[in-house]
Amino acid sequence: MSEPLYPDFGILLVDDEPDWLGSLSLTLESCAGITNIATCNDSRQVMAILDQGQIGLVLLDLTMPHLSGEELLEQIAERHPEIASIVISGLNQVETAVNCMRRGAFDYFVKTDDDDRMVNGVLRAVRMQELQRDHREMASRFGSPEVRHPEAFSAIVTNDRAMQAVFTYAEAVARSPQPLLITGESGVGKELVARAVHALSGCRGKLVTVNVAGLDDTVFADTLFGHVRGAFTGAEQVRRGMVEEAADGTLFLDEIGDLSIPSQVKLLRLLQEGEYFPLGCDLPKRLKARIIVATHQDLAVKETAGAFRRDLYYRLRTHHLHVPPLRERRGDIPLLLDHFLEEAARALGKKKPTPPKGLAQFLATYTFPGNVRELKAMIYDAVSVHRDRMLSMESFIKAVERSQKQGGGGAVAPAARQNPFAGFDELPTFSDAAAFLVMEALDRANGNQTLAARLLGISQPALSKRLKMRQPG
Repeated sequence: MSEPLYPDFGILLVDDEPDWLGSLSLTLESCAGITNIATCNDSRQVMAILDQGQIGLVLLDLTMPHLSGEELLEQIAERHPEIASIVISGLNQVETAVNCMRRGAFDYFVKTDDDDRMVNGVLRAVRMQELQRDHREMASRFGSPEVRHPEAFSAIVTNDRAMQAVFTYAEAVARSPQPLLITGESGVGKELVARAVHALSGCRGKLVTVNVAGLDDTVFADTLFGHVRGAFTGAEQVRRGMVEEAADGTLFLDEIGDLSIPSQVKLLRLLQEGEYFPLGCDLPKRLKARIIVATHQDLAVKETAGAFRRDLYYRLRTHHLHVPPLRERRGDIPLLLDHFLEEAARALGKKKPTPPKGLAQFLATYTFPGNVRELKAMIYDAVSVHRDRMLSMESFIKAVERSQKQGGGGAVAPAARQNPFAGFDELPTFSDAAAFLVMEALDRANGNQTLAARLLGISQPALSKRLKMRQPG
């Protein structure tokens, strides 16, 4: 399988000197990894090539027979304004450069300029074109809110509207070469979203996942960039870094909020320069992977506190996707319950148990600090000890109570345990307040008295006794 071309769009080099075209092609490939190159030594053929629609950037010689570079600039600006143009001239004339810029040139270089200056200018134009293409794709996608490729998200069980918006955004940015930041609490499924984005990206390479939490600066550099033999004591063999493993694919860096400042500098340099040095090596390698990062932390807060570099933060959040917690999409709980019951039964070699009536309602009253991962663990634990046809509710109740005792979560309650009667001009009687509370618990439990009693923290006989008392007048 041949390596994919970079960038996604073609770059057309136009000059009447074939030797110069060959030299510039080699420079762009060796110094910048640019391989999607076409050449043309007859300026009369340029517009026909551009009309085919594969070119995104043109490098023009200024002085050519038939059509000059300035004439071509005007035609390109008129017929293909979406294509960027760079003029490369044998003359270092300020007035000519200004005229070219007025005609729409992105940049102007002299053939005697050093290679680095010219290559960096081409890379700037490539990045600008990529960003503009991202913008057009996202504008097109958001004009059509339906998910075009639901199969890419099949591992994420949901019917929630907020999650559908996540999928739509993920589709819109999937083919972008720019970094993607995925935020959300632990256990919401950030890696599943990253896998979906990779599947939609069209990348031929694989998805490589690295959890960077707890890695010191040296281990981080070695993990990402690899090393050559003899780079340090014990480095007896060459090691390919994860950046190289993810070539032509996606590198997913999880828990990026835990990265140390020195490691943040290394990651920023990788994103800015598009190249890296394996430990002990003096020759740089090109970054050929899409970067996706994820964190459960608030990077904006860490940046304000000085614990996360501002320049890295803004570069990472070129595209930003937030996955909502399970407590904000409680309607997914019955779907997830059924999904994980079937999955757990299959994994444990058991017949899928029948959940007790009211289990989904009971779970919906819990805040799930561990989100979908916590729900999955609860279900697997319940199925592992399951014996009868009907699944026992006791395992779930104990798990919730254990979490509540540890301060990890609780039933739905007024924010910060505020006194709900604080703003009343006239207080209800004790019996009326109790009756209203019972009615609310029954409503939340969909009429299930066992569940309502647990929400109130009383026994079912005590609730039955309350129900026989007079209703509020």
